[in-house]
Amino acid sequence: MTSPVPSPSAASVLDLAPVVPVVVLADAADAVPLARALVAGGLPAIEVTLRTAAAPDAIRAIAAEVPGAVVGAGTVIRPEQVDACAAAGARFLVSPGWTGTLLEAMRGSGLPFLPGVSTTSEVVALLEHEVREMKFFPAQAAGGTPYLKSLAGPLPQARFCPTGGIGPDTAPEYLALPNVGCVGGSWMVPADAVAAGDWGRIERLARTAAGLRDADGTCR
Repeated sequence: MTSPVPSPSAASVLDLAPVVPVVVLADAADAVPLARALVAGGLPAIEVTLRTAAAPDAIRAIAAEVPGAVVGAGTVIRPEQVDACAAAGARFLVSPGWTGTLLEAMRGSGLPFLPGVSTTSEVVALLEHEVREMKFFPAQAAGGTPYLKSLAGPLPQARFCPTGGIGPDTAPEYLALPNVGCVGGSWMVPADAVAAGDWGRIERLARTAAGLRDADGTCR
C-alpha cells in the first residue's frame, strides 16, 4: 500500500522531500511509470515542466493514476497556463520568474506556488506580497550557495527551492543551508533511462536523492 502523502496545502511543498525531480516528458505515456518509480524511491513531489506538448496530459495521468505522487506544473510563465494546469490536476505551481499578473493568477488558483527569483530585490518584492517560499533560479549561475547563505541573515523569513545546475554532488551543500527547504534537479530522471523505460534505474537514483537528508533534517 502506498503511504499517504501530505497535501502541499497542509505541508509545504518544500518539506515533502529533499529533492523535487524536474521532469521533461516528450511522451505522456512515460508519465505514470516514471512517477511510480520516483514515488517508490521516496520522491513524491514531481515537477512536470510545460516545455513539451505532452506536459498537460502527463500531469493529468499522474494525478489520476499515481495516488502517492504530488504532481506539480513547472515553467508556468503565463496566467492562462495556471487554470489549465489546475484543471489537469496539478497540486502546485512553479515558475522560473514572476510578474504581478502571473503572481495574481497563481495566488488566485488556490494552489501552493513557487515563483522564481534570482535577485535580492525580487525576494524583497515577494515578501511584500506575503510570499515566503520561492524558487531560486538559475541557482548555480545566480550565485549558488554563497548567495543564498548571504540572504539568510537579512531575509531569514524567505525559504527557497534552488533549481538549475544542481546535481548529486552539490545538492547537499544547498540542503545544509537554513533557508533551503529542498532542491530541484533532473539527475535522477536521465533522458536515456526515460527513453529506455529503465524505471528500476530511476527508482534507485530517486532513493539515493531522497536519502540526502535524514528524517531529522540533517544532511548526509
